[in-house]
Amino acid sequence: MDFGRVPEETLNNIDFSLPAEPAGNKNILPGKPLKDAKVYVGCAKWGRPEWVGKIYPLKTKEKDFLQHYVKHYNSIELNATHYRIWGEAGIKKWAEKARGLDFKFCPKMYQGVTHRGSLSGKDFLVNEFFRGIVAFGEHLGPIFVQVSDSFSPNRKKELFNFLTSLPKDLQFFLEIRHPGWFAKTEVFAEMLQQLKEMKMGIVITDTAGRRDCAHMHLTLPKAFIRYVGNSLHASDYTRTDVWIKRMKYWLDKGMEELYFFMHMHDEATSPELTVYLVDKMNKEMGLNLIKPAFINKEEADKTKPKSKRLFD
Repeated sequence: MDFGRVPEETLNNIDFSLPAEPAGNKNILPGKPLKDAKVYVGCAKWGRPEWVGKIYPLKTKEKDFLQHYVKHYNSIELNATHYRIWGEAGIKKWAEKARGLDFKFCPKMYQGVTHRGSLSGKDFLVNEFFRGIVAFGEHLGPIFVQVSDSFSPNRKKELFNFLTSLPKDLQFFLEIRHPGWFAKTEVFAEMLQQLKEMKMGIVITDTAGRRDCAHMHLTLPKAFIRYVGNSLHASDYTRTDVWIKRMKYWLDKGMEELYFFMHMHDEATSPELTVYLVDKMNKEMGLNLIKPAFINKEEADKTKPKSKRLFD
């Protein structure tokens, strides 16, 4: 993901701290932990050839990537559905790879609906999109609707009308990017209220160059986090530590579902930071999440932050 990317030499000058817990979240979370809370960790894509020989066996063919991915992660932020509409047959083949596992596919809505022209008048495309993804069955996680970087609050009526038209029996999260949504308190508050009334979530995106998108607001007791690392820069580890504290707080206060998706500008290094993340989550939150298993010790050693990497 290139959204919010900055030159590497500027990373040490960025304040990566997360905002204080919004007061309104107390009205969303019940206040005590749930015994059956669900936590999912994943990446944006399984089709990474850089992972062959790292977490995928040597000589693994692209058609077999997913069957190996599900051994390392329990969810996927499915960007493939953003670039084309997939039919029922293709979706069922993917779902079959996760059969018997507590694994969730979280499809991104097709760009022909969200990024090309108006959101209205797209009934055929929307119906075809849903016709495909419902074939995930029990493996269908939240669907996330991302509007373009240029989609401003001036189009809020169009956005709210579109969201209201979506199926009520599916879970949705909205990702907004235009700075105008975050610049004025009343604009952002109105959007949060609309999402609460529609029982939809709001995506939290943590990326270096757009700190306003790491807003920490909840509109329902579920979180969808898109974390964008910087290829194992020292800040990736300290940022991860801060996120673990926040996620633990949310789970202790009764969050029902939590989705954390690992992005990197260089996706080859996503497994390394995932291992660091999951090891700490399991230890500090009492979880038993699966994590990437590396093919050889040399690759596994790269998952551990070195002291000079942390303090250079």
